[in-house]
This record gives sequence, C-alpha cells and structure tokens, in this order.
Amino acid sequence: MARAASILKLAVVILVFLLVVFMAFQLLEINMDFQIGGVMSRSVPLNEGSAKPFRHKCGLTKSCPPGNLPFRMTSGAASVVGPRVCLNDKLILSAVKNNVGRGINIALVNGRTGDVIKTDYFDMWGGEVAPFITFLKGIEDGTVVMMASFDDPATKLNDEAKKLIADLGSIKTKSPFELGNHIKNNAETNKFEGWPDVLEMEGCIPQRQD
Repeated sequence: MARAASILKLAVVILVFLLVVFMAFQLLEINMDFQIGGVMSRSVPLNEGSAKPFRHKCGLTKSCPPGNLPFRMTSGAASVVGPRVCLNDKLILSAVKNNVGRGINIALVNGRTGDVIKTDYFDMWGGEVAPFITFLKGIEDGTVVMMASFDDPATKLNDEAKKLIADLGSIKTKSPFELGNHIKNNAETNKFEGWPDVLEMEGCIPQRQD
C-alpha cells in the first residue's frame, strides 16, 4: 500500500514537472512571437498598406496645372466666424493668424511668385471709407487682389470705392474647373438667422509670366 502511494506521488510530481515545462515553453514561444512581431512592425514603413488619400493644395477638388496658383476663399459667417483665404496651400488670411476683422478683408499677392505682399481689413460699418480708397489706389499692376467679407462689408462703400474695386478686374482666362461654390442661405438651416450664410470660392490663378 505504501509502495503504491509512493508511486502515485512520484507520478503526480512527474506530471506537475512536465506541466511546468510545457507552460514554460508556451510562455517562451509567446514572448518570442511578440518580440519578433515588434521587430517586424518597426522594420515595415508606416505608409505601407495604409496609404493616405491624396490631398490637393488648399483642399481643392482638383489639382491646378503648372503655372497656376491654387486658392480657396471662404467669407465670414455673420459676425461670428471670420473669413479664411488659402493660397498655394498656405493660409494667408484667418482668425487664427489674427489678421481679419469686420468689413472688407484684403490680401495682396505678387502675381508672379505668389508671395503675400500685404494683408489688411477695413471696417465698413464703424470705420471710414477714405483709408480703403487710399489702399486701393496704391495697388500696383500685376498684383493679385483677394477680398473676403466679414460682418458688414458695404455700409460705408461709396461710388468711388465701388468703381475702384470694379477696375481691379478679375481672372480673364478660363479656369480648369468651376471657380465658385455658393452655400445658399436657407432660413430653416441657417445658424445665423437673418445673416447670409458662407460663400466659398476655389480655383486656379494663372501666374504672370512677363
């Protein structure tokens, strides 16, 4: 009886030993797999198998042909959201840049290089129209003029200012795609009540070659 008990105990010890060895090998295998997997994941470039969708400059729906500057403009919404102007994938006017204000917001751009010459805004509600007229008269030939409204852009405008704006002209060559995308004012969905909703415009500006 004692001998049988000893054999049973030995069998149990051997079984436990084998189970421990088995578990050790299992843990070792898992650990090796984890380490190898980590090495493999670090060795594979991040862009493989997870390529990001191509993005056009300024978020345009299409790319501009060579020799053109892509742009996207968004007017201000009521007196709440300021205007934004992106040119050649650079934000040149926005509330984030702290260079927009109530009235008419303007960016002057070199028509050859696309470099920003100057930005400014003119309050057409509480301000005066004279500084705006002086600014318009000082714009040199070959300059791209980009304007975006915010809040009230017209109360102080007079005939002289309107004519100067009209004389600046616009893009005469055909754009490779539609220049405008107007979000219509819907009384049921407009968050700004009686104010007009946002006006968006995008397209390509041919660079001057002369």
